[in-house]
Amino acid sequence: MRPRAVVLLAVLLVPVPAFAARSNREARPDPASLPALPSYIQQIHPAVVGVRVRADERAPSSARLGSQRVGSGVLFDSRGYVVTVSYLLLDAVTIEARLRDGRTVPARVAALDLDTGLGVIRLEGEGTWPAATLGDSRDARPGMLTGTVGVGEDDDLVWVSGSLQAIRRFSAYWEYMLDRALILAPASPSWGGSAVVDERGRVIGIASLRLGAEPHVNLAIPIEKFVAIKDELLASGRVVSRRPRPWLGLYTISAEGAVIVDGFSESGPALRAGFRKGDHIIGVDGADVRSQEEFYEQLWRRQAGDLIEVAVRRDDGVHVIGVRSIDRYRLFKRPEP
Repeated sequence: MRPRAVVLLAVLLVPVPAFAARSNREARPDPASLPALPSYIQQIHPAVVGVRVRADERAPSSARLGSQRVGSGVLFDSRGYVVTVSYLLLDAVTIEARLRDGRTVPARVAALDLDTGLGVIRLEGEGTWPAATLGDSRDARPGMLTGTVGVGEDDDLVWVSGSLQAIRRFSAYWEYMLDRALILAPASPSWGGSAVVDERGRVIGIASLRLGAEPHVNLAIPIEKFVAIKDELLASGRVVSRRPRPWLGLYTISAEGAVIVDGFSESGPALRAGFRKGDHIIGVDGADVRSQEEFYEQLWRRQAGDLIEVAVRRDDGVHVIGVRSIDRYRLFKRPEP
């Protein structure tokens, strides 16, 4: 596995290689052959950029994601704003954007939204940049035609024609949940930050993860999650109108109808609060929880800074652990909007 790949995050979800074999994707076209591409890919590809990030090697995020990261992004504003996945940008020191016309442009973090899992960078320098058309996935239905378009590690265009397999709620171990996620097949080998488009080339989602065993699927964040907060992100660097979620830094898995502590973030308050790996979480502030989704729903009823009481069951009985939650954004340098 190449350490540069930002998609190491997905390896934590399932034991699969960071990138699928080249035989699992459609051919990377020579630019001269672009007229032969599907029209919806022709529509989007000028706005798709490669994103290369060098992160702080000492930062906790680099322990899991690596300090050299590669992903994709989508230009959505002619002033040079690019939407991508937030995990690509955490603790970034330098950022380069590789454009489809061959240019390499420096960029900086402009905004982070850890709740949705999206982030924004802004290209440096003068110019009017090609912008994608942002669509809407709310009318999307399983079976509809989709395209996933991104940039690979060698800066070639990577595109996969497929379809929407499902729309469902999704939760993950790092205190993350989407009430509505797009599940796409076949999976793209370059998913982190790639554009997911409909048959007219309009962006309906941003690909974020690869899930499951072969044949893999991609998870995409619906674009309306971004459109609803876009202006606030560009103005403030984060969503300031939304109450900050309490964050504990607990890694959990769901198994056999239980929520099980599986690890800890090095920078989270849960690390030294008294939890043990293997604890079964059974309650939050006196409310029973039986799934990861219920755990997050109860946790997020509070706000960052609150003392959260988490009930766990272990071999010697039930323990109630009090942990002072934090605003996770304080762990990262404030973006420059």
